[in-house]
Amino acid sequence: MTGLLPPDDDLDLIHTRTYETRVYLIDDTEVLVRGAVSDLKPAGLYVTDDPEPLEIHQMQVELTVALPELTITSARVGFESHPAEECPSIAGHYGSLVGLSISRGFTHKVRELFGGPRGCTHATALLQAMAPAVVQSMWSVGVRAARQAGRAPGAGDPGRARRFAGNLNTCHVWAEDGEHVASLERGETPLPPLQVRRRLAELGRESGEWRGEPAAG
Repeated sequence: MTGLLPPDDDLDLIHTRTYETRVYLIDDTEVLVRGAVSDLKPAGLYVTDDPEPLEIHQMQVELTVALPELTITSARVGFESHPAEECPSIAGHYGSLVGLSISRGFTHKVRELFGGPRGCTHATALLQAMAPAVVQSMWSVGVRAARQAGRAPGAGDPGRARRFAGNLNTCHVWAEDGEHVASLERGETPLPPLQVRRRLAELGRESGEWRGEPAAG
């Protein structure tokens, strides 16, 4: 996979911030979540004639999250690159994450606990970026469970109602008065994600495969 942004060779780059989050299924009771944020200065900007870019910040967060409650059961924050010797001294404070739910209200609670001088700006921003990824990963948990049970991902998903509730009013598509939610409340089976439909078409397969429908003809 190439970079997400367009080529910028004709532009004067002065800063790159990168976030990465990965969620791993441990078992049906918990997931492991790893995240990192990096701030990179281009070669030669901070140190004249230096051919290498300079990483100013790199903070890493590792969480264990219980399912289905999405409650944090362990938390670790690491400071790999930091501009001041004192930066890592706040790492232990992030143990206060244990016991919090990573679903709704998490961003507000993180700001309350770690905002301003109570934490590290970059580690806190990383946490706020990680939380939606954990919520999104619950759809993958459902797909994995369906596969292991021998079901098509879009057919007879027993966890759909919980994920439905978790996504309600999180964006305009999931607005409680919108057509998408209305169709789900009518008991209609949702279409596969757009990317799944496109990929199945590229492979010469039918979108009904996602919902366990028999192939036409």
